[in-house]
Amino acid sequence: MKTFHCDKCGQQVFFENVRCESCGGMLGYQPEQRAVSTFEPTGNGLWRSLNPANKGALYKQCVNYSREGVCNWMLPAVASDDLCASCQLTLTIPVLSDKNRLYWGRLEAAKRRLLYSLWEIKLQPTSKFKAPDTGLAFEFLQDMPSKRVMTGHDNGLITLNIAEADPAFREKTREQMHEPYRTLLGHFRHESGHYYFDRLIVNSQWIEPFRALFGDERQDYGDSLNRHYHDGPPADWDQRFISSYASSHPWEDWAETWAHYLHMIDTIDTAFSCGMTLRPRKPGEPELVIEEQPLRIASFEELMADWFALAYVLNSLNRSVGMPDPYPFALSSPVIEKLGFIHGVILNYYRGQQVMSNEELQAEDRIAI
Repeated sequence: MKTFHCDKCGQQVFFENVRCESCGGMLGYQPEQRAVSTFEPTGNGLWRSLNPANKGALYKQCVNYSREGVCNWMLPAVASDDLCASCQLTLTIPVLSDKNRLYWGRLEAAKRRLLYSLWEIKLQPTSKFKAPDTGLAFEFLQDMPSKRVMTGHDNGLITLNIAEADPAFREKTREQMHEPYRTLLGHFRHESGHYYFDRLIVNSQWIEPFRALFGDERQDYGDSLNRHYHDGPPADWDQRFISSYASSHPWEDWAETWAHYLHMIDTIDTAFSCGMTLRPRKPGEPELVIEEQPLRIASFEELMADWFALAYVLNSLNRSVGMPDPYPFALSSPVIEKLGFIHGVILNYYRGQQVMSNEELQAEDRIAI
């Protein structure tokens, strides 16, 4: 993720901020520009952007920003929608009682982080309201006495149990499941992998190479999961899979590896935007100089070299303040090959979208002339 600054005073601000702590300016995220901008009120419920790129244009807050305080995205003042591009994807929210409002806000914040990454790699999803068959939607549900909510994906509908927004519940579950890593953002990235498998792999030129690496997804999913939970993962799972759960079925292997890939490129992009470098005192130790955004790095091998160096720094810094490793993984050669496959799929799509964008711009120029 890139770095952001207040347009009023130049103070660094974060993606989730709603106000500049230095000058008090109201902040809002503009997804089309991938920018956190500063706004001033106009007195009629609208906000004037102080971002020079917007030339004083007027905007309105997402309804979930102005009324509910669980969003910080903006829309053009003339937009017919009252919900931003992120909140439009949320189909169902829990009853807002007790801590549910807090949990809802945490879920929305993690979802916006996912959407930022997807837009950066030109995989902006369409909502199910606009594309019922191929669109994406989210529902955030609460366990009921007679029904337990299972986090999962079904034909573009991603369901999350709001209990995952409770750190105590999530850590307890992580321990019970013997997982090295469990976060809200990780859930969103994983479930989005199932959605994009349908969008990018199914009925495409990638399906046979996928099966060669991940296995045949046509094997019975229910039987595979039952076997995984009954018998456990294979003894050598860590030599072939990114996680024990990834060994349960090729779909889960893809989703776990997809989530890991998004985890990598977003962290590398943040390090690049911050100008982070690593210049060791001794030769042969991890070195890091990131000169491009992840999808513009010359090769996948170079991308992985940057990642290993960055993970070393992240783990070292966390240990210095007594925190667990933020990257508790060791990647085997088969896992790296799977990550490389996903990189190739995304890079192919990314470059194709760039070409389309350039052609559209050229067409606009010809029309203007």
